[in-house]
Amino acid sequence: MAKTKQPQIVTIDNVEYNIDDFTEEQGLLFNHCVDLDRKIASTTFQLQQLTVGKDSFIKLLKEKLEATDAEIVA
Repeated sequence: MAKTKQPQIVTIDNVEYNIDDFTEEQGLLFNHCVDLDRKIASTTFQLQQLTVGKDSFIKLLKEKLEATDAEIVA
């Protein structure tokens, strides 16, 4: 039994398009958009990791500075 290929539909500005009907240039532009969405998501994820890491280092630095201040006062 042959499988029927389901159309790949994308919605842009509330208009549905069948990707199979795209010209080569339209397909290339669409693929760029998909790739950029993936990169934006990946970069956002990395930014979250970097922000948490920086916050942790700032916390550690503050703790060390407070310990040093306590030694000076004592």
